[in-house]
Amino acid sequence: MEPDRKTAKCALEEAERLNPGGWADHSRYVAMACENIALHCKSLCSERAYILGLLHDIGRYAGVSSEKHLIDGYYYCMEKGWEKAAQICITHAFMIQDIETSIGVFDMEEKDYQFMKNFIAHAEYDDYDRLVQLCDALALPTGFCLLEKRFVDVTVRYGVHHATVERWKKILEIKAYFENEIGCSIYELLPGVVENSFK
Repeated sequence: MEPDRKTAKCALEEAERLNPGGWADHSRYVAMACENIALHCKSLCSERAYILGLLHDIGRYAGVSSEKHLIDGYYYCMEKGWEKAAQICITHAFMIQDIETSIGVFDMEEKDYQFMKNFIAHAEYDDYDRLVQLCDALALPTGFCLLEKRFVDVTVRYGVHHATVERWKKILEIKAYFENEIGCSIYELLPGVVENSFK
């Protein structure tokens, strides 16, 4: 079960007050992208997609961190009974189900690392997990952008990792999957993507 839209928005606003930053606006654009694409997918609920997108980085409420925000978000959502949102707090960063493909730093306790490692390996991904993974790569804090711009944005900040190219390939595969589902380019559903990508 997940919260309704109003509750999710309030949760994000409170998290943003605790740790102000561009991550919150990024989350809002991820949510919008999730909603817009889900509207064209028969198997997805656009309202649920929006909420899950909005909450994917909620763990950043705890402060500036690298991969710790994943487990912080998981615990935050589980405490509220938001199980799918909790899952996506972790899975959005692992389009490849292997913790070794992380591009961040595991700035958490060993027990939390081991929990995440096992969780990722055994999680059952569905189209909501894949949609948030895709939309996470379509949104900057300033708006929607081409995947390739976001790829560079993340790589400039985190550096090149042994799994970087494989992660890109997986996102492009997910993009193709959803475009087959909706029958058009995902970019047609993202207002301002051209302007934001080239400014």
